[in-house]
Amino acid sequence: KLQNLERIAGQISTATNDWQAVHLQSEKTSNAAREIAERITNEARAFTEFLQKANDNEKATLRLEVDKLRRVEGEWLQVLVRILDHAHALHAGAVRSGQSRMVEPIQQFLGACHDSARRVGLAPFAAKPGEAFDAQRHQMLDGEAPAAGATVAETVAAGFTFQGRLVRPVLVRIGEAQPAEHASAAAEPAPAPVPAPGTTEGEDQSQLPLAAS
Repeated sequence: KLQNLERIAGQISTATNDWQAVHLQSEKTSNAAREIAERITNEARAFTEFLQKANDNEKATLRLEVDKLRRVEGEWLQVLVRILDHAHALHAGAVRSGQSRMVEPIQQFLGACHDSARRVGLAPFAAKPGEAFDAQRHQMLDGEAPAAGATVAETVAAGFTFQGRLVRPVLVRIGEAQPAEHASAAAEPAPAPVPAPGTTEGEDQSQLPLAAS
């Protein structure tokens, strides 16, 4: 019996040592897992910060490129508007000369220039003689506001919209101011204008070559 007790005591001691070894190994494994989890968390945080910085840099680069494109767009719009102003002045000079042989080809040339401008979204529009002055659509040459009830006497240069956004109002000369009752009558729709040479009857006359008086 004593030998059995000694054998059992030895087995208990061995089992205890094994348990302690298992417990120690388990602690090491738990610590290693904790370190791995912390490392993964730190790497994930660092990667998220990297992505955020890269995203911010990309946004800044794209914003810079958009600003450059807008500046370039504004520059070529100014150039195109200036070219169309010269074409309109050429047409106005031909009209004042009274030589029909010059007016028709120059008017066709001006219409072709306007069509080409509309292809890139730049649409010219004119003011009709006699229509009421509208500060949102019309502008005097000196930049001052006319008296109340003023009406348009002549279109000096076309106005332009770019993709539906007003780029420049129509430059006009103003006729004599009208009383309030006449001003309201002038605001009524005018009869449909006669189509210009080289245009069809259904074409928008506000987008056609502008004739000067």
